Amino acid sequence: MQKRPILWLILLGVAFGLGYFLYRSMRPSFGRSTQVLDWLRSPSSHPEWAVQAGTHCLPTAPFVFPTNGYIGYLWNDSFRVGHRHQGLDIFAGTGVGVTPVVSAYPGYLTRLPEWKSAVIMRVPSDPLQPGRQIWLYYAHMADEMGNSFISSEFPPNTTEKYVEAGTLLGYQGDYSGDPANPVGVHLHFSIVRDDGQGNFRNELDINNTLDPSPYFGLNLNAETVGDSIPACNP
Repeated sequence: MQKRPILWLILLGVAFGLGYFLYRSMRPSFGRSTQVLDWLRSPSSHPEWAVQAGTHCLPTAPFVFPTNGYIGYLWNDSFRVGHRHQGLDIFAGTGVGVTPVVSAYPGYLTRLPEWKSAVIMRVPSDPLQPGRQIWLYYAHMADEMGNSFISSEFPPNTTEKYVEAGTLLGYQGDYSGDPANPVGVHLHFSIVRDDGQGNFRNELDINNTLDPSPYFGLNLNAETVGDSIPACNP
């Protein structure tokens, strides 16, 4: 009978440890979710949170911001156990099909036949590691039913079309792949590694992506930024 209290203490200790781990690992994204809701309710109340499409955060940063809005979720954010966010989610605070998305850097654009809301751009030489090829992925450019907001310049089956930085790619949407569960209006942007054979890796795995912070000249890594709001005034 004396073993039962000890067993309960062990179970309580495990539960506390697990709860603390979840709190520590997911607390920043919870805080950012509150900020995202604040932004979506009233973007005009927080103009200092917004980044502007086509601008540099630092003169030495190679990438321009690909759209207007609040960078709500960061690289390495966690929304659930075992999940790590592979890129940036930039929320316009507008309706669908309103806020432009532009290319962050020159490259060669491809849109696969089945892609309703996304394009990917090949950058032959990484500006931070010359000679390494990388890919820039832009997603959610369609409405909840999959009606595309990608520019007519880039129809399905577009392959290796060269575009300059600042070129209009489309407009922010809320497409999730499931019409019953649209996401908030935003752009998802990520930097994807090359597989060494001239192809892009699976973007859904964070290990196949790069921390965008040095490319934008702004701390965009959820592990180190904490609850602070990633914004700059170029």
